[in-house]
Amino acid sequence: MVEIVGAFSSFSVDDVPKAREFYVGTLGLEAQEEMGGLRLTLPGGAQVFVYPKPDHVPASHTVLNLVVPNVDDAVRSLNEQGIRTDHYASSEQMPLDENGILRDPDAGAEGFGIAWFKDPAGNVLSVVTPS
Repeated sequence: MVEIVGAFSSFSVDDVPKAREFYVGTLGLEAQEEMGGLRLTLPGGAQVFVYPKPDHVPASHTVLNLVVPNVDDAVRSLNEQGIRTDHYASSEQMPLDENGILRDPDAGAEGFGIAWFKDPAGNVLSVVTPS
């Protein structure tokens, strides 16, 4: 069996300087330049590698979930910085509120909440308050 001593995820962007500005300047994450990309250090110490790809195609799925104490406050803060959350079509299976936040209907106002937005390369990210 392979001895695994760690792990990290990665995703591509089309413009590393724009990614640095967004992830460090806007979201406040730590980053180190490495091999032409960025090694992001997330709260808690996990790391994600953001690498340049000339023929980058944005991920259509969520590539990074950012845990926040309060999803409403996080959405408000993102909006104030000019970052709009994605407003997917609300349905019975996925009931979204007016701010594009999906909530667990059984958890109440302080329970689970998630909202999605995009980085400058079009990758899907989320802010999430776990229940």
